[in-house]
Amino acid sequence: MPAPRTRAARPEPLADDVVASGAEAVWIPSPLTGEPHHELPRSSADDVRDAVARARLAQLAWARAGFAHRERVLLRAHDLLLERREELLDLIQTESGKTRGQGFEELFEAASVTRYNALTAKKVLRGRTRRSGIPTVATARVRYQAKGVVGVITPWNYALSLAAMDVVPALAAGCAVVQKADDQGALSILALRRAYIDAGVPEALWAVVTGPASVVGEALTDEVDYICFTGSTATGRKIAEKAGRRLVGASLELGGKNPLIVLDDADPVKAAQNAAHACFSAMGQLCVSIERIYVHRKIAGPFTSALVDVLEHAKVGTGLGFDADFGVLASETQLARVESQFDDAVSKGATVLVGGTRLPDVAPWAFAPTVVTGVTPDMTLYAEETFGAIAALYLVDSDEEAIIAANASDYGLNAAVFSGDARRATRIANAIAAGSVNINEGYRGSFAAVDAPMGGQKSSGVGRRNGAEGLLRFVEPVTVAKSTGLLQLPRTAKEYEAQAPLLLLLARALRRLRRA
Repeated sequence: MPAPRTRAARPEPLADDVVASGAEAVWIPSPLTGEPHHELPRSSADDVRDAVARARLAQLAWARAGFAHRERVLLRAHDLLLERREELLDLIQTESGKTRGQGFEELFEAASVTRYNALTAKKVLRGRTRRSGIPTVATARVRYQAKGVVGVITPWNYALSLAAMDVVPALAAGCAVVQKADDQGALSILALRRAYIDAGVPEALWAVVTGPASVVGEALTDEVDYICFTGSTATGRKIAEKAGRRLVGASLELGGKNPLIVLDDADPVKAAQNAAHACFSAMGQLCVSIERIYVHRKIAGPFTSALVDVLEHAKVGTGLGFDADFGVLASETQLARVESQFDDAVSKGATVLVGGTRLPDVAPWAFAPTVVTGVTPDMTLYAEETFGAIAALYLVDSDEEAIIAANASDYGLNAAVFSGDARRATRIANAIAAGSVNINEGYRGSFAAVDAPMGGQKSSGVGRRNGAEGLLRFVEPVTVAKSTGLLQLPRTAKEYEAQAPLLLLLARALRRLRRA
């Protein structure tokens, strides 16, 4: 087994930033080698409660500091992310097994999210005058109050960017954050956090805890004022139930079984190149990656040949440079999940078009990018999220058939349409039930659009991150109404009797003037 190949020589100092009072720690392996890479402390429920209590105190001063101060700090953090890019990329690759290029997407996204929220928070969240129900008699103004302490639970697969997409808008809105980091992505999150601390974010304002969901996750959802979760639908349902009982808000980005429609007017070679990336970026371990390909029968032959050719000649590797097209699976658990779905499909009659094998010479959990056809509803691959290195290809005979097939899923997170006709592609995109739809790109168009909301429909979640919607999650709107004294509103039966005709006249006049 080769030695761990990493230039990121700071795992121990980074791990020291975890809020953990005890001596318990676990060894975390790297998917590049399968060997233990670093020790990670384990937090307790008491650690979580202590972190939330300290965050509450820090949040008061942070909220009072105002938008201008928060903007300056976040923009400094943005610059530090870019300056520290090599260390961050090393950590992303070492923990997740993805390529340098796909790691760079994470870094770019984190920087974009930081810049956007730093420069946009004041515009979105500043107080505004609203129209009163009785003009000139009363006024109304809405201000936004930070919710307090936000709990953020993020997975390992896109640890850096997914953390930034929830943590940064919370900070920009004046909140504090206690984040539960997945073990496999904790170092990336801690390095991200360190850049913000060095930029001026108070240490207690953004705390990181680690440990089992049954202990740390439960304690976190019991204490915070709002919860953000990215992960499985099953876990998301449990968090939603707990948040509902506590009457606190939650945004949940959950599973996906994302479809791609390839129309008969698409360039088959270009579509195949884009489909390969859409399916196997991060080796399919991405919530918005494509798992179902619906290709029009007229173009199926050349498209399938081109897709097989792309994947057969793609380089799967673990080097800490821009030298591989695809990375490796992140853990033994991920490999077992992929192989289980693959074996089930093949045993029930699916045909392998490309891949389907381990790549032990690359890494212990490496699996070749795999496309199968002939997938039927009795196979787990058909409807269950794979979150790994397999995509299924289906033939369709019409646009309508493709739309129906794409929507025939419990999930609705992301979708894509490849076509040479923008108007036709847009018509189909508008008919797909998903939180985001990309045309002639798999997922990056919507994923990188930090000014636009991102989230899921159906079993893919509730709430939105990014854009104004992502900021508004973290505030409570407070309406302050004031009587002008121009007219005393009715209080007694006689006053109501006297003023009712005037109010009816006002309602009719506003209707004619088309005033809301």
